[in-house]
Amino acid sequence: MSPENTPHAGLHPRTRIKYCGMTRQSDVEFADRLGVDAIGLVFYPPSPRAVTPEQAAPLAKAAGVFCSRVGLFVNPSEAEVRETLGLVSLDVLQFHGDESPDFCASFDRPWIKALRVRDSESLAQALDQYQGADGWILDAYKAGVPGGTGETFQWTLIPERWRRRIVLAGGLTPANVNEAVCAIRPQGVDVSGGIEAGKGLKSPDKMTEFMRQVTLADAGR
Repeated sequence: MSPENTPHAGLHPRTRIKYCGMTRQSDVEFADRLGVDAIGLVFYPPSPRAVTPEQAAPLAKAAGVFCSRVGLFVNPSEAEVRETLGLVSLDVLQFHGDESPDFCASFDRPWIKALRVRDSESLAQALDQYQGADGWILDAYKAGVPGGTGETFQWTLIPERWRRRIVLAGGLTPANVNEAVCAIRPQGVDVSGGIEAGKGLKSPDKMTEFMRQVTLADAGR
């Protein structure tokens, strides 16, 4: 059978979707019913979407078996990460600070490194430095802000060879995610503020429309 006639010919990888900054069990349950691939729990106290490990534990349990639980940290100590892992069932760790690759890899979990995009040269250097990551989340650079800027960046700065391992973030909304997926074809997209009715409070309508737009983009529409 020729390659073009195989059962998988013409199929394209589906864009994975992560809804981050979850603070309410009802939002987690709704996201899971929609079929999102991952939810993000923020363990960074300055964030308006931060949760304590005690608050996060029932949120993690509310996600279904096919929904990954991602824990977001910014320059934590080893003890803080291990304490959180002891209380919350996390599948993936996401680091947004100045953590070294060795630190990120030391917890026996898949890990993602968030990188803030300033220009193509510094981005390429960061991707090389953290090439051992299981994925990278790219967000817009804003001085003094480790992530969740709510701002987009120039997507074409992402080197072509890395795009299928990129999780695209930074100012994504139901209005622009279709364009972003079509332009980059990333591994996944990560959204927080773009699906909210208020800080940390997700909107079911926005969650639904965001997923619909990603699905349309994957279908080439």
